[in-house]
Amino acid sequence: MQRADENEDKEEKSPRPEPQSTEIAKALYQSRTVLIFGEVDMKMAERVTAQLLAYAQSEGDIRVIVNSPGGHVESGDTIHDMIRFVGNRVKVIGTGWVASAGAHIFLGAKKENRFCLPFTRFLLHQPLGGVRGQASDITIEAEEILKMRERLIREIAAETGQSYEKVVKDTERNFWMGAEDAVKYGLAAKVITHANEI
Repeated sequence: MQRADENEDKEEKSPRPEPQSTEIAKALYQSRTVLIFGEVDMKMAERVTAQLLAYAQSEGDIRVIVNSPGGHVESGDTIHDMIRFVGNRVKVIGTGWVASAGAHIFLGAKKENRFCLPFTRFLLHQPLGGVRGQASDITIEAEEILKMRERLIREIAAETGQSYEKVVKDTERNFWMGAEDAVKYGLAAKVITHANEI
């Protein structure tokens, strides 16, 4: 048997629910808004995919807000592809930083539906590797990274209007852009300061 005050202690120590599991989640659902914040991974890809598919069941625009340092490329691929797959007019808004796989996700929306807030910074660069093991396995992984790099560069070029050669050169090292520079480069359509601008 437990004392009544022991139950109270357990209730007080129980973890708080995540913000997206409470009233905030309901508000986001009603406003058809998806948040992509933090490192891109499989868990994020699953959550975002579920939200996009749920919102696509009804009419209206879907807003996706991105603030991410990047992460797992294939998870970014999933989100990028799902943004296109749902068929709705997905409007992506960049804020904070939109880097690496985060930038790839950002490019999932049509150019006219890509926006950013004034202090957003964008980072494009080539994929990173960190494989250890047998020489033959390292060679295979290196080949895959090169294929991935070519694919991502082609996507950036197609979505920004930049030449493949320019994107290759720009992404040799970390390539940072502020909001206005991102518009000039073709990453974003417009810098916005208020929700009613989209």
